[in-house]
Amino acid sequence: MLARKQRRRNRIRQRIRKKVSGTSDRPRMSVFRSNKYIYVQLVDDTLGHTLAAASSHDDGIKQDITKAEQASQVGEKVAEKAKEAGIDKVVFDRGGYLYHGRVKALADGARNGGLQF
Repeated sequence: MLARKQRRRNRIRQRIRKKVSGTSDRPRMSVFRSNKYIYVQLVDDTLGHTLAAASSHDDGIKQDITKAEQASQVGEKVAEKAKEAGIDKVVFDRGGYLYHGRVKALADGARNGGLQF
């Protein structure tokens, strides 16, 4: 069952990546969600560089709150790092996950932090 879910997510992910690509002025905001943590990177696909990253492991992210609230804090943290790097617009790559729950909370947190997508 798990392998079937992974194959399905990879098919969705490939479909998204055909359409979504990041540049240096508008990088791709890539999300990875594990069972315990959530990670996000701002990637310039033309150079293959990560411009900024944040995760629920980072300092300043509370560990005694729900995972959705952690995801929102991670979104705000990546928005803060993006502002420091001079980035204000991104392209959102949900990584094959449904736009619901923690992924949506991360996106809303990034919007609250000032990122546009």
